[in-house]
Amino acid sequence: MGEGEAKAEQAAKADHKNAPSASSTPESYSKDSEGGDGDGGGGDARRAICGAIFTVLVLLGIISLILWLVYRPHKPRFTVVGAAIYDLNFTTPPLISTSVQFSVMARNPNRRVSIRYDKLSMYVTYRDQIITPPLPLPPLRMGHKSTVVIAPVLGGDGVPVSPEVAEGLKSDEANGVVRMRVAVLGRLRWKAGAIKTGRYGFYATCDVWMRFNRSSNGQVPLLAPSTCKVDV
Repeated sequence: MGEGEAKAEQAAKADHKNAPSASSTPESYSKDSEGGDGDGGGGDARRAICGAIFTVLVLLGIISLILWLVYRPHKPRFTVVGAAIYDLNFTTPPLISTSVQFSVMARNPNRRVSIRYDKLSMYVTYRDQIITPPLPLPPLRMGHKSTVVIAPVLGGDGVPVSPEVAEGLKSDEANGVVRMRVAVLGRLRWKAGAIKTGRYGFYATCDVWMRFNRSSNGQVPLLAPSTCKVDV
C-alpha cells in the first residue's frame, strides 16, 4: 500500500470516530430544548399571577384606608335636656311606683355618615338599682349632622327596691336634690352611601341632678348639664 493510500485510510477512520451518535441527533437536542422552555414559561405565568394578586390586595388596602379616613364614623352623642316627675311613691315591703319623663337629645356628629338604631330601650336607675322597667323604643334613623329628642314617659307600679333606695329617695326629697341615671341602649350601624357597617351594641348613661321635693309634679329644673357617656 502506498503512502497516500495509508493517509487516506487514517483520515477515514478519524472521521468515523468523530461522527455524532444516534443518541445525539438534532431531534433529541430539539426535544430537550423544548422541554426546558416549557418549564420556564409555566414559572413566569405563576409569577405574573401572584404579582397581579398582590397588586390588587395592595390597592384594596389603600382604598379601604382612604374610605376609613374620609368616612370615619364618630359615636353618637346624648344629652338630657329636660326632666319631669309625675309620681314617686313608696309602699311596703318596699315597693316604688314611678312616672317620670326625661328628654334625651341624640345627635349624629358625622358629616357624611348616617346612623340607624334598632332594639332600643330606656330605663332609669337610682343608686345602681332599676326603678322603672325598661321601655322598648321604635327604630330610629338619623341623617348627617342631625338631632332628635327622645322623651318617653317611664314608670311602673310596685317595682321592688332595696330599703337603701327607699331611704335614700326620702332623704333626697327632704334635701330638695336628687340624682338619677338615665340609660339608653340598643344596637346601631353606620351607613355612608351604599356602604353599611355591621351592627354594634351601644350603652349610654346620663347622670341627672335635679330639684326634687314632695310638691314636685311635672317639670323639674336640672341643676347641671347632663352629657352622657356612650360605649359602643
